[in-house]
Parts: sequence; structure tokens; C-alpha cells
Amino acid sequence: MGSQLALKSRIRSTESLEKIFNAQEMIASSHIAKARDVALNAKPYTDAIFDAVQALVAHTHITHPIAVKDEKNPRVAVLALTSDRGMAGPYTSSIIRETESLLARLEGDGKKPELFVYGRRGSTYYKYRNRDVVATWEGDTDQPGVEIAETISNTLLDAYMKPADQGGVSELYIVYTEFINMVVQKVRVLRMLPVEIVEAPAAAPEVGEEPNKDKMAPLYVFEPSLEKVLDAILPKYIQSRIHECLLTAAASETASRQNAMHTATDNARNLIDSLTRKLNASRQASITQELTEIIGSADALNTKEE
Repeated sequence: MGSQLALKSRIRSTESLEKIFNAQEMIASSHIAKARDVALNAKPYTDAIFDAVQALVAHTHITHPIAVKDEKNPRVAVLALTSDRGMAGPYTSSIIRETESLLARLEGDGKKPELFVYGRRGSTYYKYRNRDVVATWEGDTDQPGVEIAETISNTLLDAYMKPADQGGVSELYIVYTEFINMVVQKVRVLRMLPVEIVEAPAAAPEVGEEPNKDKMAPLYVFEPSLEKVLDAILPKYIQSRIHECLLTAAASETASRQNAMHTATDNARNLIDSLTRKLNASRQASITQELTEIIGSADALNTKEE
């Protein structure tokens, strides 16, 4: 009897968890379409401004901080984008693991990384491990707005533009999860500053056109000046890249939560089925034992009367 009561209690508690998991899955399902569309819509703008900055860096000889880092300054900034809430499977743990790997590589190269964290889960993780964190931000990691992107970008830009003797950094890295599709989300490490030159593969010549190896690079005329143009572009470049990373990370978090809650719901249902079978077997064994005792008692009475 005691075993049956324990099984019934476990079934009831598992059924409650199954309802919670199913509700979380439906909520994530209702949010994922919007989060995915917002992330995909923001990507063309970010790609355009990144291509523009790369073109300037590649085809002009500039000494602006957007393209040149201070080799004598070992401090670098690392921004980790985690989540505020749990129930998202390995989403936050994967980001933290990649962040720790990046920090170890930077320290191995003689750098002094300074950590910035977005998301309550990441902040809590480093807080309880007594890890120094320069700044943290929390709130709406699954639906980030322009305001939080602007706040983060301003903080990182101030750290990057600050002189080395005042605690400035020479590089900016961001660790986030890129949304590929509903099933696949990959953790990425992006170096935002200084801008890295990524050479695109050369386009094939058109029919009848001879390949031109000495093709001239485009010329640029800057008004009012190169420095002022780059000073105006730099904040927009940083904010757009951070905002795009926040949006794709939010879509990844929602997709990861939906997948995790779907798996948890299936596991809860399987556990309920298993416990129900055990309960039925225990009940059947109890009934069989009672019948055996009744039959045995009846046989004993009949034997005594004879």
C-alpha cells in the first residue's frame, strides 16, 4: 500500500511538471516566429554597415581606432550574452563554456580580458564564483530592445576609446548564439573592434571578359574629413552589431527553450506511463495477494469443519 501511495504521489507531481513544461513550450512557440523575423530583418542593415566599414578599412590607409589597435595595451573587453531565465536547455551553459575558453586563450596570449555580461543567468554564475565583472545588464534577453543595445554599446565604446593609462581596452569581443534554424543554434565569437578584413572570394569574370588582376580599388572622398566620418560611423557600427547579436541570441534562446520544453514534456509523459505501469503492476500484485489469502483462509475453514 505504501508503495502505491508513493507511486501515485510521483505520478501527480510529474503530471504537474508536464503541464508546466507544455505551457512553456506553447509560450516559446508563440514567440519564436516574431523573434526569428526580427532577427532576420535586422541582419541586412548590419551587413550593409559592416561591408561599408570593411571597404573603408581595406581601401584607405587610416590610423583610426576603428581599424588599428594599440599593441601595447594588453586589456581586451569580452561581452557574453546569456539569458535571464532558465528552462532553455544548454543555452547559457554553452555560452559560458565558450566564454571561458575565449578568456583562457586571451590570457594565454598575454592579454588581460575584462568581462561584461548580459543576462541574469550569466551574472549569477560569475557572481558566485567571485569572478570580476566590469558591468552587467539584465532584463528582456528574449525580447531585447534598442535601448539596451544602445546602453551596452555606449559602455563598450567608452572602454575602447579610453586611453590605455586610464583603463581602456584595445579589442572588443562578443560571445553570442547565432540562430541558424529552429533546430540548430551555434555559439559564435565575434571580434567587433578593431575591424577584421574578411576577403570575399573573387567573382568570376563575365563571358568574353578577360580577368583583370590589376583592378584598381575604388577611391573615396571624405567630407568634411576622414576622422569625422569614421567618428560618426563607429558608434552606429558598434550599436548595430550588438543589436543584431542581441536579436539573433534572443531567437536562439526562444528556439532552445521550445526544444528543451518539448523534450521535457515528452520525458515527463514517458515517466508518467512508466510509473502508471508500475502502479498497475503493484495494484495487481496486491489484489492477487488478497485473493490468495482469502482462498487460503477458506480452504483452512473447510478443512477444519471436516
